[in-house]
Amino acid sequence: MEDSSDLVRCWWCGDDPLYIRYHDEEWGRPVTDDRRLFEKICLEGFQAGLSWITILRKRENFRRAFHDFDIDRVARFTWRDVQRLLRDEGIIRHQGKIESTINNARRARELRHEFGTLSAYIWQWQPAAAGRPRRITRQALQQMATTPESSALSKDLRKRGWTFVGPTTIYAFMQAVGLVNDHVEECAIGARIALP
Repeated sequence: MEDSSDLVRCWWCGDDPLYIRYHDEEWGRPVTDDRRLFEKICLEGFQAGLSWITILRKRENFRRAFHDFDIDRVARFTWRDVQRLLRDEGIIRHQGKIESTINNARRARELRHEFGTLSAYIWQWQPAAAGRPRRITRQALQQMATTPESSALSKDLRKRGWTFVGPTTIYAFMQAVGLVNDHVEECAIGARIALP
């Protein structure tokens, strides 16, 4: 097995083993599974105003609470489920974000009906390579909290009734699920990721 302790990585994962594993094994790798896409967009919404490591540490609790982000099951949640989740100390107990997740599951079902899969809808927003920075550096990333594509996707989702999907949240989602590969150019992991 490869010794990864001396690999050059993106600065943001620091030295937390959970964060490093997320960086190395998930972040920026293309995701096409509807359930995982739905999970990521919901967790990005829960992250608003918090650090991602906070969400990452609670992710298994979120998966349990939201039935592993099964879109159809979450779409059937009721007021009683909202009350149950507000008592769940393992997740972020924010009523607006909980209700948003249920609402967004219902909207995700509509997108699946229209596009066949949530993935087919999401991946149509992948930016063209020509519109991306030639070099992905820390400085470049700090100037890209949003992009024209994240703004357009955010606007379209909001028009379709989604909530907690602002342009900054959506760009973080696009980075997480691999619509863009925003590993900095010296990152050994980023060099291994091939976008579709």
